[in-house]
Order: sequence, then C-alpha cells, then structure tokens
Amino acid sequence: MDGSAILDRCAALARHSDSPDHYTRTFLTPAHRAAAAQIADWMRAAGMEVRTDAIGNVIGRYEGARPDAKTLVMGSHFDSVRNGGKYDGVLGILVPIACVAELHRRGERVGVAIEVVAFSDEEGARFHTSFLSSRTLIGRFEEAVLARHDEEGVTLDEALRGAGLDPTRIPGAALDPSKLAAYLEVHIEQGPVLLDEGFALGVVTSIASGTRFSVRVKGEAGHAGTVPMKRRRDALVAAAEMVVAVEREMAGIEGAVGTVGVLHVKDGTGNVIPGVVEFSVDVRAPDDARRAAAEERVLAKLDAIARARSVAIERSRTHDVRSAACAQWIQDRLAASIERCAPGKSARRLPSGAGHDAMILAQVTDVGMLFVRCGAGGVSHNPAETVDARDAGLGAEVVLDFLRKF
Repeated sequence: MDGSAILDRCAALARHSDSPDHYTRTFLTPAHRAAAAQIADWMRAAGMEVRTDAIGNVIGRYEGARPDAKTLVMGSHFDSVRNGGKYDGVLGILVPIACVAELHRRGERVGVAIEVVAFSDEEGARFHTSFLSSRTLIGRFEEAVLARHDEEGVTLDEALRGAGLDPTRIPGAALDPSKLAAYLEVHIEQGPVLLDEGFALGVVTSIASGTRFSVRVKGEAGHAGTVPMKRRRDALVAAAEMVVAVEREMAGIEGAVGTVGVLHVKDGTGNVIPGVVEFSVDVRAPDDARRAAAEERVLAKLDAIARARSVAIERSRTHDVRSAACAQWIQDRLAASIERCAPGKSARRLPSGAGHDAMILAQVTDVGMLFVRCGAGGVSHNPAETVDARDAGLGAEVVLDFLRKF
C-alpha cells in the first residue's frame, strides 16, 4: 500500500497546530477541531459512517460481512504534546483509514465490523487529563475533571460546550464490551529498538505502567540580599535536589524510568528567595510491582529531602495506569501477517515503555499493538520524529492482511 500517501496526510494534519512556530495540538482548540473535521472527511471518503461522541472522539464505522458481527476497534489519538512530532498518534488513525478505504475500493466486507476511533485527548497536555477520551469510551469518565482548567482559566466543561459538545451526554459515549471483538492500535515505536535491529515493524507484547504526581514544595520567601544562607528555607533549592534525586533513585531500579518534565517557581522574581515551587514526577516501569516499588522509593526520598531542608511538601497523584498485556492471539495473528507481507523476515516482539490508549481499552477487551519503526535514532515527542514511507506502507499491508483473515 502507498505509505507516502499516508505520510502526506500526517503532514497535512500537522498544519493544524496551536502554534505557527511548531506542531502543538491540544484538546478542543481551533486547530484540534479543524483536525477532527479533516479526519472525519477522510473517514467518509473511505466509505465509513462517521459520528463524533460527547468527548470529541471522531469515530468511523465500516460494517462487517454479517449484521451480527462483533466490532474490531482500531485507532489512536490526534492531540499532541507541546512542540511534538507529527506521527505520534495520527499514524494509528490514518493507517486504519487507508485499510478501510482499500476494502471499500474492492467492495469487501470482513468478519467484523470496523470502527476507527480518532481519540481526542490522550496526551492530556491542556487539562492534565491523560487518556480522557479512551477512558470515556470504556465508561470510566470521572465527572470531577470537568472542573479542571487550562492555563487561561478555561474549564474543561466550558471548553466542551464551546466546541458544541454536551458534557451531560458523556456517559452515553461508552461502548458495549459484549459487542467488541478486540482493539488494535498502530503506533510509532517511540524508541530505537526496531531501528537498531533492522525491523520495519514490531509486535507489542505489553505496555508499561505509569504514575504521575504533582509535587508542591513550600519554603519561605525572603529578600535575596538580607537573609543569611544558613537561615534560608529555599523551595527551589530543595526542589532542585528532589529533581536530581528522582534521576538517581530511578537509575537503581532495572527497567524503571523517572522524569521531571514541569517545574514552576510561583511568583518567581530574581531578587526573592523562592517560597513555593511546583513540579511533576512521572514514574514508569514494565510491570506494576516494579512501578510501585519505584514510586515508594522516590517519594520517600523526596520526603527525606523536605525534612532535611525544613520545607513542607505536598503531592497529589494526577495519573495512574496499570501495565497491560497484549493478547497472545492478537500477537500471533499480527506476527503471521508480518511474515506473509514481508517473506523471510520473522516478526520482532517487544514491550512498549510508553503509554497508549490500548492499555485503557485492555480493561474491557483484548488488545494488540503494531509498532512502526522510527527514524532519527528513534526519537519521539520531538519535532525530529520521523517515519519512512515504506515502513508506513508495509504497516498498512499488514493491518489489511490482519483484517482480511480475521
């Protein structure tokens, strides 16, 4: 299949950005809504009936060969991190659309109905609502998040209504698990394993668990010129030591990783000792046991630093998702499709260290994932993110084979 056409669509979607200087598309902004409309148009052109649910997911449906067929859900997200890469998420929407378009061109129906879901909010960059749209799809929406606000003070409830969506209808967006056959997600690897080993595609075995915390350190603001060094309760110095501690503690746990991606000095001024600092902590591990151990170790170290520096510390859990195993039968069928579409090449199986909507769908149905190789050293969540057109085309051929033999 034509991978260059798929990548052209990735580039076209990337033009819908919140910023003229880089690719950023956050939940329910004008750029996000324009991208949703474009995806819906492509779905219709592929022969699908299209609807938008109450959380803004764009869903295209292609009926199966039988009216009583179960539904195979495929898809990924079309929001992005700030200054991100243009293939993360959207490749997993555009590959299935291309496959359905090919089935429609041939006049074929397969053994399942197909629903391609363009998830509206996976990254959670605007309202700190990671996996919001996939949680909604499985009936796990938490009404309290409607009160969350973005940096401009706009609440999620206001943003939904401003986009013409009705928050009161969100409970009705949930799928019926009894009617699902499985969930399949295509995604760039976001790492270097396939690139380094010479594989275009990979079959995902499991998805790592992750926790995110918001940490607030409270010291005492004071004049930068008059408070002696030994008398200071500097929140930023304490937070800086905590940031380094996250790195050191996580380095001692095999397979686990920790990241501080946000740090904010409240009312920061050049001639004032920082009184309050807030930062994020992201902890991930291949399995829940290691994640829990890593989390306990890091938080204990942060508490110890706070005591030693006579500052107060508060923390709240903002994200918590368990590891998810990909169904063995889907792994095996994807591997068989790879080996049919790329004769002589065995399927590479590997875990995912990144989180994906698939791990949320795994709570209600069997899931599988197909990785597509990244270029540029495997970098992702970065403007340098890249995918080869031949790899994208092969990924589409594999998914089409998977569908036709389902």
